[in-house]
Amino acid sequence: MSANISIRFVTHQDYDQWLPLWEGYNTFYGRSGPTALAPEITRITWSRFFDAYEPVYALVAESEGKLLGLTHYILHRSTTSITPVCYLQDLFTTGTARGKGVGRALINGVYEQAELSRCSRVYWQTHETNATAMMLYDKVAEKSGFVVYRKML
Repeated sequence: MSANISIRFVTHQDYDQWLPLWEGYNTFYGRSGPTALAPEITRITWSRFFDAYEPVYALVAESEGKLLGLTHYILHRSTTSITPVCYLQDLFTTGTARGKGVGRALINGVYEQAELSRCSRVYWQTHETNATAMMLYDKVAEKSGFVVYRKML
C-alpha cells in the first residue's frame, strides 16, 4: 500500500474526512463520550492549520481520494537549540491502514517539513501502553529517556 500513499498538507476540502480521523485519535486516547474534547477545541485546532501566524501544521496520508491518516505538528523555539524544534503532537491512521506504511510515511513527512524549516530535532510522546505504535517508533527514532510530568490547570 505504501507505494500508493501521498503525504500532503491538509486542505479546507479535507474537513469531512479529517474529522473522523481526529475523532478516532481522540477516542483512542480516551477522549470520547463524557471526556470528549469540546467542539470549540476541534474548531480552533482546525482553524490553526490555515492561520499563517500559527506554528501548527497538519499533514494527511491519502490514497485514491481517501484519507488514511493524519499527523499534526508544532514548530517552536527551544532553550537548547538556536534553530527551531518540531513536536509531532498527533499521529493516527485508520485501522485498515495500520501496518501498511502509512504511519511511517506520515512521520517521514514531518521529518521532511522539519528539515525544510531547519529544525534541529523532531520529538513526540506516546502512552506507555501503545505497544503497536512503539514498534514503529523504535525503528524511526530513538527513545530520549525522558519521562513526561504534567499538572492540569
